[in-house]
Amino acid sequence: MTTLTDTLLDPILAADPAGPRITWYDDVSGARIELSAVTLANWAAKTANMVRDEFGLLPGGRVAVLLPAHWQSAAVLLGAWWAGAEVVLEPDDADLALVTVDRLDEVADAAEVAVLSLDAFGRPVPDLPVGVTDYATHVRVHGDQFRPAGDGGPVLDGRTADEVVAAARDAAAAAGITGADRVLSSRDWSTPQALIEGLLAVLAVGASLVQVSNPDPAATDRRAESEKITARLDG
Repeated sequence: MTTLTDTLLDPILAADPAGPRITWYDDVSGARIELSAVTLANWAAKTANMVRDEFGLLPGGRVAVLLPAHWQSAAVLLGAWWAGAEVVLEPDDADLALVTVDRLDEVADAAEVAVLSLDAFGRPVPDLPVGVTDYATHVRVHGDQFRPAGDGGPVLDGRTADEVVAAARDAAAAAGITGADRVLSSRDWSTPQALIEGLLAVLAVGASLVQVSNPDPAATDRRAESEKITARLDG
């Protein structure tokens, strides 16, 4: 059975596996990370293997993703969907929660918790409580290929993979985004609709995303020129 991740990544991997797919900036730290479709797929596969093999989630399990718009968040989301999980974007009755350390208190009831530092060099989070997993440390040991066991049903906001892809393509059309575009965005992904419009719409049509955290307005025009931006999503 085809998962949401397969539907999003397979056409991109077939058409342009090595070209930039997600480029992430942080205007406070000055970090810039660029991922090709292959690299994004490898990170998603590592996450999917961790979700399934380390945390024991079966298709249909619920994964709370409480993360900002970031390249690692994209890998986490795609990995959770590859493993057949339903993603929720708020503290909820989840089998697994993937969070930043400042949101640990919100997921005290989750069966399993993994924390992301979101550090550009993959540094772990120090001094985590007993029973909480450091994502950066653990995800590295998992394989960068994944074979899904099936789609568990709803994947986001009660919608199936087909419904989410349809909504993402509609959002891309409404924003005028095509597969030829390089899209600049500083939108958050904190709600299902924001996630669909800010990330999934770009992937669903095969476009390329430049996602900026803590954007500096003075850098926008220069970045648009250097990254060859052809479309923008307002923050």
